[in-house]
Amino acid sequence: MGIASIEAGEARPGAKYDRLIAAAKAIPPATTIVVHPCDESSLRGSADAAEAGIIKPVLVGPSAKIRAVAFKHGIDISAFELVDAPHSEAAAAKAVELIHAAKGEMLMKGSLHTDELMRSVTAKATGLRTERRISHVFIMDVPTYSETVFITDAAINIFPDLDVKRDIVQNAIDLYIQIGIGTSPRVAILSAVETITSKIPSTIEAAALCKMADRGQITGGLLDGPLAFDNAVDPEAARIKGIKSEVAGRGQILVVPDLEAGNMLAKNLAYFAKADSAGIVLGARVPIVLTSRADSPRARMASCAVATLYADARRRRAQTIAA
Repeated sequence: MGIASIEAGEARPGAKYDRLIAAAKAIPPATTIVVHPCDESSLRGSADAAEAGIIKPVLVGPSAKIRAVAFKHGIDISAFELVDAPHSEAAAAKAVELIHAAKGEMLMKGSLHTDELMRSVTAKATGLRTERRISHVFIMDVPTYSETVFITDAAINIFPDLDVKRDIVQNAIDLYIQIGIGTSPRVAILSAVETITSKIPSTIEAAALCKMADRGQITGGLLDGPLAFDNAVDPEAARIKGIKSEVAGRGQILVVPDLEAGNMLAKNLAYFAKADSAGIVLGARVPIVLTSRADSPRARMASCAVATLYADARRRRAQTIAA
């Protein structure tokens, strides 16, 4: 049955991540290319996930600097393969090469800037592009909400148009299903209001996305929108507004109008509601773990767990097709 969504009344902090981490520990660790882990948080995050049996790290970056960080902070990296690269840009390029050479199943960001890593990932000739648009998903463990919440896209696509939003939605649905949280996730397309108006273009795009789902251009999820945030996550707010749907008040995937809105929503939940936020990039040839220096160790572990579960699902699907 996979990882069941946590039931209402079981909103213990961390419980949703417990299930993801436990599921990842039950499958083979994914060989993970860790790009430029040259500070304590990124190197320790890799070592902790390896110790938990979730990933098998391959460290790519300036060898002497990585070893110095490990020595200074007492992090044991003796069991990890170390691939030398002189600086962060070279490390990103080398990491992509290793993926092309089938030396890893996923990427993990170290202490380099996200832009540096994504430039190598999205390079037209040598990158890891697929036919699907690359997008980011925050997997949020909000203590006061009964569901594991996905927020997308809050890190990659700044002002996505309708076609890009279609891929953003499909990427999130695929992730939700393939990591075992459940089937037919409830997808709330957010805007400022729940009615369609030409004065707010995101309401029109929300309605179009729902019709695209009706026509089979988006599959696997239940879509509704536009929905304001309150009636997307609160059943009573939806009832008061007279919104009747399978999604309203019970959203599991929250699709934001643009990156600014998504980033602010995710950080509001993190700092006001004390939510943990794991992050993963989808749509490339392999899943990519994006971490921040502000992430808690638990959020880093959950990010690795989500990516490992997704990589395992892709591996099993490829084996099925080959058979």
